[in-house]
Amino acid sequence: MAANQNGAPAAKSNRPPQLVILAAGLGSRYGGLKQLEAVGPGGATLMDYSLYDARRAGFGEAVFVIHPDMQEAFRAYAARFEGRLPWRAALQRLEDVPPGVTVPSSRAKPWGTAHAVLAAAPLVRGPFAALNADDFYGVEAFAALIDFLRAAAGDRPPSHAIVGYRLQDTLSAAGPVNRAVCQIDQAGWLHTIEEVAGIEPGSDAGAVVSMNLWGFGPTVFETLRAGVAEFFRSGDTTRGEVLLPAVMRSAVQRGECRVRVLDPGSRWFGITHEADRPPVAAALRALVDAGRYPEQLWA
Repeated sequence: MAANQNGAPAAKSNRPPQLVILAAGLGSRYGGLKQLEAVGPGGATLMDYSLYDARRAGFGEAVFVIHPDMQEAFRAYAARFEGRLPWRAALQRLEDVPPGVTVPSSRAKPWGTAHAVLAAAPLVRGPFAALNADDFYGVEAFAALIDFLRAAAGDRPPSHAIVGYRLQDTLSAAGPVNRAVCQIDQAGWLHTIEEVAGIEPGSDAGAVVSMNLWGFGPTVFETLRAGVAEFFRSGDTTRGEVLLPAVMRSAVQRGECRVRVLDPGSRWFGITHEADRPPVAAALRALVDAGRYPEQLWA
């Protein structure tokens, strides 16, 4: 899959883990590009907080997976942390499909999160975290992931990780949400994961869910290639998406890998609906006022 870069130095084998930030979403439910919207004090986006937290936890270069039309916007955005965090961009293109597949003329939205992570493969040289651009995960989550990635190097079968959050802490008063609900064995490994749509307050609030913050070893790209190929053989290419929970569930069930569910006790919040924006802005303001973050993240 094609990628472009901003001249950052080539990755080395001893570099710290990278970040792969999934930022190609078109924001159809929200009505705009959430990933670039200023919502925090000082004009910060939610993505700024993830970059800031991941950097202080020990992650290195960021790889943004974006739609081709977003290149100029992301170049302008990244100027705010120039010299502090190396970055490159990978392009998630609709036409990046297996040979013989015809892209429906009505298709506009990207192919999904598994396809997005796979778009970053040419730029990834070792362990990495994959995450949404428009969520707040907390520094504790990134610290737990980097500890896991360092400890899991060389595991056979390969070990990956996912950060878990309590469902009750991820619901929206503004409307229903979709969540990937985890079932975990007694040793803390993922047994299965299932995407559930239309969850509203009052559901099984104690369930553990994924908010799409993963830690992967580089062998995951083999798994993703197989999952994407299977989607294009049997999935709905008009409206469907190939999602990380489905691909990783199948890989775990086949015994190809294991996935540790981490519980660092971090706080998540994000914007699904326009009405979510004010409480998220207030939460960020409170974190700044409490001294957890500076007013200007990149000053």
